[in-house]
Amino acid sequence: MKELVRKLLTALLTPFRKRYRKRNGIVSNQPRHELPNDAWLGEVTKMLHEGKPYAIYVKGYSMRPFIEHTRDRVFLEKRDTYNVGDAVLAQIAPGHYVLHRIIDKDGDNLTLQGDGNLKSVELCKVGDVSGVVTQYIRPNRIIPADDPKLVRRIKLWRKLRPIRRILLLFYNAIR
Repeated sequence: MKELVRKLLTALLTPFRKRYRKRNGIVSNQPRHELPNDAWLGEVTKMLHEGKPYAIYVKGYSMRPFIEHTRDRVFLEKRDTYNVGDAVLAQIAPGHYVLHRIIDKDGDNLTLQGDGNLKSVELCKVGDVSGVVTQYIRPNRIIPADDPKLVRRIKLWRKLRPIRRILLLFYNAIR
């Protein structure tokens, strides 16, 4: 049944898919050398702590629809303070890093969740945060993280949490 719904949505949303790909680019099929996250994100963290900003390609699907696997890069910088709604690179266990959004802040404790995640959350301390996303880099454009239109979309997405599963189904059909 799920496959039938997916095929139906794909057929109905083909015009939207073409428009989406023209605006945002498509995921590259070219081979890319990839290292395990724990091997190189530790080095990225060191650079960020030294005050050097860094751009990384994103791997994984947990930040859909705002960040797409292997298509997008994010520009990270180190900050002293972080706010609810910021996308951050954080170490949630030794050698295990995630790029997720802050959904709650209680003193020094942060609760993180990926935009594409329906229920799962991660907990960390402010000291575990390596850097914050300041720019989203897509094939055709660069979007500042503080862009008012993007901030509104992120706030709306957080409010639509109960129906994310349905919205992500449509998103996957048009991408």
